[in-house]
Amino acid sequence: MIQRLSFASIFVPDHDQAIDFYVNKLGFALTADQTLPGGIRWVTVSPKGQTELQIILYKHRTGPKLTPTDVDQIQELVSKGAFGAGVFETADCQKTYEELTAKGVQFNAPPKEQFYGVEAILRDPFGNWFSLTQRK
Repeated sequence: MIQRLSFASIFVPDHDQAIDFYVNKLGFALTADQTLPGGIRWVTVSPKGQTELQIILYKHRTGPKLTPTDVDQIQELVSKGAFGAGVFETADCQKTYEELTAKGVQFNAPPKEQFYGVEAILRDPFGNWFSLTQRK
């Protein structure tokens, strides 16, 4: 029986820029930054206090499964905003929006009342987007 999801991936083209955004702007904890056998850099972050799920900042690269053309296509789709990567919950969407905006985080629109709560859509520097949601 599956018990939980422990890791989820977000495509990023640059680990250092991703760490700067997710740790220094969003306030996440850096949970791993190490080099695995074969020279693969393994970088994970988590919202502070949420230890049961880690987000892999996955740098797409060429190899046995991806050609350089594949990597270019992934990057193009990410930069277009083709991937809605998830929902970040907050107790106060307006306050979090203001704090993140002051740190330079880009939003598609300010918080808006929805039937399920208050939501704003933020983007990382690469094009991945997330719902920032305050549940009713």
